[in-house]
Amino acid sequence: MSDINPFARKSPAHRAALRRVKALVREQFRLGGAETILVAEIACVLPGCAPLETVIAFWGEDARRRHLKIFKPVEEVAEDDFPPWWMKDALVEEVFGGCPCC
Repeated sequence: MSDINPFARKSPAHRAALRRVKALVREQFRLGGAETILVAEIACVLPGCAPLETVIAFWGEDARRRHLKIFKPVEEVAEDDFPPWWMKDALVEEVFGGCPCC
């Protein structure tokens, strides 16, 4: 994976896929226009890890952070890859004391 440059400019098709996934997240989880959504594609070099995965984080009206990973490149993400909208609270990341370990 050393040939992947995380700082390289992304193609128009890649940027369009990021916008499409962001729109899917907004629609799937019934988010309004004010909620923040972040979508990124990251490379993983750990054994057993998908080579490219899509990481999604969003904040709802309650300002709680929700996140999920989809183990495929952003261009391949489809509506069926998301959990049902009513499970969005299961995606909340609770961090106590500054670390996710306790």
